[in-house]
Amino acid sequence: MAFDSGDTAWIITSTALVLLMLPGLAVFYAGMVRAKNALSMLMYNFGALAVVSVTWTFVGFTLAFGPDAGAGLIGKFDFFGLAGINDSSVLHYSVPPAAFVMFQMMFAVITGALITGAAADRTRFGALLVFLTAWSILVYPVIAHWAWGSGGWMASWGVLDFAGGTVVEICSGASALALAIVVGRRRGWPGELMMPHNLPLTILGAGLLWFGWIGFNAGSALTAGADAASAALATHLSGVGGMVGWLLLERKLVGKPTALGSASGAVAGLVAITPAAGFLDPLPALLLGLVAGMVCLLAVRLKFRFKYDDSLDVLAVHYVGGLVGMLFLGLFARALIADGGVGLGVFAGGGFAQLGKQAVAALAASAFAFLASYVIALAVRAVIGLRVTDKEETAGLDYSRHGESAYEIHN
Repeated sequence: MAFDSGDTAWIITSTALVLLMLPGLAVFYAGMVRAKNALSMLMYNFGALAVVSVTWTFVGFTLAFGPDAGAGLIGKFDFFGLAGINDSSVLHYSVPPAAFVMFQMMFAVITGALITGAAADRTRFGALLVFLTAWSILVYPVIAHWAWGSGGWMASWGVLDFAGGTVVEICSGASALALAIVVGRRRGWPGELMMPHNLPLTILGAGLLWFGWIGFNAGSALTAGADAASAALATHLSGVGGMVGWLLLERKLVGKPTALGSASGAVAGLVAITPAAGFLDPLPALLLGLVAGMVCLLAVRLKFRFKYDDSLDVLAVHYVGGLVGMLFLGLFARALIADGGVGLGVFAGGGFAQLGKQAVAALAASAFAFLASYVIALAVRAVIGLRVTDKEETAGLDYSRHGESAYEIHN
């Protein structure tokens, strides 16, 4: 079949933008940990890039996007090792299959990298990579098939998830919580303050994430037309709304708007728009970001009440933000521009059916990602151990695990 050159160029560009989110996330996270663990945070993220790319090539893609094996639960092994992927007759998109494979690979990579924020400061590098290897085979492709695969039960039922509210955000947040519980709390937490060591680095990372998110969401249209443009606008406005919402509430609660709050709020808004970018008009997108920024800030406080040590708030920002976005779709969603803008959500004239579908999908993805990740983490802990020694944790993972330091000062 003939492929559209404009669509192909846009998907390759979007793939590069999503890949840029990986170093963006790495420095975003690295700035939020203590100086003695900055390099280990970078290593977690670049390690995720390596292992998830390999598993995606062998089995991840075929489990997610191969022909349905039955009941909409998982794909068949037709594309094992990406066999036959250059055959233009597969997948039936307007772009070459290889471009689609690479684009979706970056989604799997960034989702795995997100999880590492929950394990910061105390998890062995090798053990985390083993966890991510198993997770990227047993967890991510399953939810991806449900939502996006041919015959997946969510997609067939009419659940809306434009760019990964269930697949990326809810999956990463629920998986991160499971990993954080199994690996245990950091030494001294919550009594000891563990402040970010380099907020300018975190702000830079947030900017790179925001930049890459345009490709993440607008690229999910899989065309270079009006739907992509609408998704790009909605993405930016939700990021702005998230930052404004977080800072407004932060100033009311603690008296001052913070730089960390601006970065976290923007990310919260971008997370929330991920499932919704192709289904919201500009003002609802801005409103979604505003709501998500406030709700995610309140969610951050819950970890101190319930005493789970999700180091960098993956659950509060990505899980909660993704959940807000999925449910918001049930209220304000409309069909894509190409389909005439037909209302689907409650306030768009579509009734309550869509809201119910969104809620069921979010619950199913949450339960599966948490339980499966919990079992994987328990298995890794039992076989090779997950956590560094107390001495290594006190010294910092940069030196004890990698023999390096992020900051060398010579007189």
